[in-house]
Amino acid sequence: MSKITEQIEEIIQPVLDDLNFELVDIEFAKEGKDRFLRISIDKEGGVDLNDCTLASEKISEAMDEADPIEQMYYLDVASPGAERPIKDDKAFRNAVDQPVFVSLYAPIEGEKEWLGVLISVDDDHIVMQVQVKEKKKEVEIPRNKIAKARHAVLI
Repeated sequence: MSKITEQIEEIIQPVLDDLNFELVDIEFAKEGKDRFLRISIDKEGGVDLNDCTLASEKISEAMDEADPIEQMYYLDVASPGAERPIKDDKAFRNAVDQPVFVSLYAPIEGEKEWLGVLISVDDDHIVMQVQVKEKKKEVEIPRNKIAKARHAVLI
């Protein structure tokens, strides 16, 4: 997490706690000449448009007061969607028994991307059940080799 996103998290976490929303992700990105602050939120049962609007208003107030970003930016508060990122230990543990997609910094068994069901998680590894041709097998992946992970929708 970058320094600016850490600052933003410190500012908005109390706001989201007051609203009983979970902070899923923060992204501050430049796209063309514009900058976007994208905040993903969730709650038990999911968030709707009214939840996102309320959170956006409260976050905007807190950000205006603290003013950690010098440039003009667009604020986007949204649901993380079905393929939400998995970024921390809690998110990995909550994803056990669910389909996930993992991309790696370095290949394991010749592959840098794995899609399957997360079987187990510990401090150093995850274990996924994946389909290889006609067979299912388990793959153990060191957590320090994971570049990105997200929930997956299997069809």
